[in-house]
Amino acid sequence: MSTQVQNEVLKVIEDRHSVKQYQAGHTIPKADLEQILTSASLAPSAWNLQHWKLLVIDDQAQKEKLLPIAYGQKQIVESSVVIAVLGDLEANKNAQAVFGPAVAGGFLPQAVMDTLVAQIEGAYQYPQVARDEAIRNASLAAMNLMLAAKALGYDTCPMGGYDAGKFVEAFNVPARYVPVMLISVGLAATPARAGGRLPLDQITVSNSF
Repeated sequence: MSTQVQNEVLKVIEDRHSVKQYQAGHTIPKADLEQILTSASLAPSAWNLQHWKLLVIDDQAQKEKLLPIAYGQKQIVESSVVIAVLGDLEANKNAQAVFGPAVAGGFLPQAVMDTLVAQIEGAYQYPQVARDEAIRNASLAAMNLMLAAKALGYDTCPMGGYDAGKFVEAFNVPARYVPVMLISVGLAATPARAGGRLPLDQITVSNSF
């Protein structure tokens, strides 16, 4: 990786801040939105099960429906799009779709796939494991999404302030998925204020506590 590319990546990370005020009425071009979603899908995931589902809410009427569920946060209706990041509680069901093509192409021995599937099914006997993995891996996709948006010139705000139960009901979310967060995406109306960060010596520990 070139120094220029490294610097650009680091600048995107440094410049990303949560934006609460957006230019209302702006529409993100389809190609940009698809790139943002594709970048989210490239996040790492345990066993490559891709434990996420992204509900894209860009219809204004749907955003208005979401507004009270998100406690009246104006970025819901003023941003270009709200993306609900959902975690897949049954990501083990993705195993065949993930590993099957690799076996068919000769890249993965059937015996290895069988071992992986057995490991996955064993882990998914425990509901807490399924929930932890759903939230953990969907959160990785969410971070990819926000960084990709920033790289394309858009701003975002991850939101945990909403009624998850009402969201599930209003948007017909299947029981397979758990809401992880909402992310507003659009053009900032006012620049975001960078939040302070604790110094490294307060957030890092070397080798052991």
